[in-house]
Amino acid sequence: MSATLAFAEPTYDLAGLETLAMASSRSVLAARDQITAARHALDSAAAFPNPELEYLSGTARGRNPGAATGDARSLALTQPLDMPWRRTARIGSAEAGLEATTATVRAFEADLLARLRSRYFEVLRREAEVKNAREDVALVESVRSRIALRVETGDAARFELIKADAELLNAQKTAQAAGFRVEQARSQLRQAVGNALPAEFALTGRLGQVPEVPPLASLSQQVGQMSPDLVRARAETVRAQRQLDLERAQRWPSVALKASIDEDPDVRASKLGVVVSIPLWDRRRGPVGEAAAQLARARNELAAQEFSLGQTLEVAYQQYEIAEAMVTALESGIVKQAESALKVAEAAYRFGERGFLDVLDAQRVYRAARAELIAARYELATAWVDIERLRATPGGTKE
Repeated sequence: MSATLAFAEPTYDLAGLETLAMASSRSVLAARDQITAARHALDSAAAFPNPELEYLSGTARGRNPGAATGDARSLALTQPLDMPWRRTARIGSAEAGLEATTATVRAFEADLLARLRSRYFEVLRREAEVKNAREDVALVESVRSRIALRVETGDAARFELIKADAELLNAQKTAQAAGFRVEQARSQLRQAVGNALPAEFALTGRLGQVPEVPPLASLSQQVGQMSPDLVRARAETVRAQRQLDLERAQRWPSVALKASIDEDPDVRASKLGVVVSIPLWDRRRGPVGEAAAQLARARNELAAQEFSLGQTLEVAYQQYEIAEAMVTALESGIVKQAESALKVAEAAYRFGERGFLDVLDAQRVYRAARAELIAARYELATAWVDIERLRATPGGTKE
């Protein structure tokens, strides 16, 4: 018993896979390092300028008779002043940059989670397909065995056995291909999660387990407030505005306080004054114009992003509603009716009331209905993934 438990496959649900990916993915950790860098950039923007110390030493020689000769030294200290209009704009630009970087990382994480969720449901889809394919093989084998018995007793033509063998080979081929697709989907899921997910694992969810989504009006409000793409676009607009304010503030003269001491063999002079730059030739027309153009670009991109996200959300929500209606119709009637028709055809064939071709037709209808149900459930899950990507729902949480 203990040996069996020791080699049991670890099981994961969707929330567990999301938590595992967020904690171990190197790409996520690398993206989060950008936020650390942006925080340090904010520290740099808030730092005050360092003072400048100047020391000169030389020799003084008198040019007139009797003038003193000896060492000459000077010491000067200059402290640039960080003017409020520049400091405020510079810090504001760095703060907006931090917000934009944080939103960029959130968008990256949302894309990773969307890819992970899509591949998670892909595995569930492929597992459901291989389960149905194996059931189809068992079903065809049972029918084939009955046909073989009837052929041996002379109650059925050998043509029916040949047809049943061909149908069995086709079902076995479909089951084998479905098994390969399961392995491929599992590999893609492990690639999305990372090396922390072992090669052998099991999933506890089912394809039909898709959380409900809020109404479209509520979703639109949430996306408008929480979408990392919109948050990033707004932050970029704010940063462009602060950069324009900073470039305009650069037009004003820069001011620095300066204190100096000059010594020569006869005199020691102490001085205190102000150093002012005169913006005479460079009025910063180029940087100001460039910052204004960047601000206009950021505003246009924000408007385009708002419109694009709104349309994308509507399409995803409509797809969710369509898939939900298809799943309801298939689950409530179509699949059950196809299964009942198959049972009736099999019973009629056993009593000789119908031929083998009628059974095959009923089996094909039943398999097609089950395949449509799996596809509809997967489309429903895919639409949910698209909506959650726009909402940027954090990983490792359950709705």
